Amino acid sequence: MKITEQIKLPIAQEMELFEEKFREAMSSKVALLNRITHYIVNRKGKQMRPMFVFLTAKMIADGKVNERTYRGASVIELIHTATLVHDDVVDDSNKRRSFFSINALWKNKIAVLVGDYLLSKGLLLSIDHNDFDLLKIISIAVREMSEGELLQIEKARRLDITEAIYYEIIRQKTATLIAACCSLGACSVAPNDHEVVEKMRKFGELIGMAFQIKDDLFDYTDDAIGKPTGIDIKEQKMTLPLIYTLNHCTPKEKSWLINSIKNHNKDKKRVFAVIQFVKDNNGLTYAEQKMLEFHQEALLILQEFPESEYKSALELMVNYVIERKK
Repeated sequence: MKITEQIKLPIAQEMELFEEKFREAMSSKVALLNRITHYIVNRKGKQMRPMFVFLTAKMIADGKVNERTYRGASVIELIHTATLVHDDVVDDSNKRRSFFSINALWKNKIAVLVGDYLLSKGLLLSIDHNDFDLLKIISIAVREMSEGELLQIEKARRLDITEAIYYEIIRQKTATLIAACCSLGACSVAPNDHEVVEKMRKFGELIGMAFQIKDDLFDYTDDAIGKPTGIDIKEQKMTLPLIYTLNHCTPKEKSWLINSIKNHNKDKKRVFAVIQFVKDNNGLTYAEQKMLEFHQEALLILQEFPESEYKSALELMVNYVIERKK
């Protein structure tokens, strides 16, 4: 059995019902929109975000969930899907998980409007049911994700990202959405227990940090991951292995690295030379060590909760984040 299927076991019923509710939440009176949302739903990924929502809720509420939990899972998936659709437009990307992106099939204008539609559907789902506490969690996540993307663009132009700024970028861009999943799950079943909601938010944030560093490491490895090795270098993205290497090499080597990334990022041989240099100078080792630190911190938070199949599934999920091959 695949590890993702193992993680899903304690929430199998909830995930099945969630799929129905999610399709409902996406529906529209416009035929074109329905055609596009149908395409999106049928090409779904691992659905890690709703899994975090349900597992967190069930761990906290002794295996129970409620309608707010389903709405929280639907909202987070609507928002996440909206950001993916918009990201593909921003990155001018024609493929997502080996399928054609919305902008590739229906052009940019329609893709942007579909993203806006999904975002508004997500927000309205909360408003229509007076889930203002859940709405606040979501809205903060959307704001932070936008700020993180813009901070990364701003810094990429100058290639002057410090390790601290890198952590802030990935916290906002990636970790904030997983943090929102876990705090939504907790808030849906224990709205007045602010300490537990904050604890689960922090847990999700730590997993998100580890998740993004793992993604950054893929750029330097030969795993079959569905995106070409060295793509971050080609896009002038400053990731942890590279940042560490830049801070721990001679001024001459640093100058060569920056020149390679700025002016030779389309040259395959030069990109490979940069990858090799980062590997030889412990950039990967350092990034792996940091990823494991976030991973361990997340597991420590889980230790505060009583044993249950939901807690075990979350522990599996935390391990999967750093052991996955793509």
